[in-house]
Amino acid sequence: MNKILADKDLTRRIEEISDQKLSDCYQCGRCTAGCPFAEFMDVPPNQVIRFMQLGLKEDLLKTQGPWFCAACLVCQARCPRGVDIPRLMEAVRTIHLRAKEGLIDVPEIDKEFLLDAPPLALISAFSKFTY
Repeated sequence: MNKILADKDLTRRIEEISDQKLSDCYQCGRCTAGCPFAEFMDVPPNQVIRFMQLGLKEDLLKTQGPWFCAACLVCQARCPRGVDIPRLMEAVRTIHLRAKEGLIDVPEIDKEFLLDAPPLALISAFSKFTY
């Protein structure tokens, strides 16, 4: 089966998580040109977005680029279409974490841990690992 067709769900999930429309990006490259961390990324922001648009899940999950995003908003300010690229990068990180770690089974969480864990850590974990 064609990779692009097989992973259309990826595109839908990214758009759902980020509340952004991937088709708004027309690959002008301004995000990459303005990104202060692009030189440290194995795959620059515009190419990460292209992986998203094409539904290339394996390539997307292998790249380290989204993990270098500091959400400084330079890319968003430079984008002629107003795409919120940091939100897209956060969506990729979320999908990556869910794929790697699986989902949290709430009834299986140790009650003692729940009493001692910082509330912010619990909220963050639940937002990352639950649907």
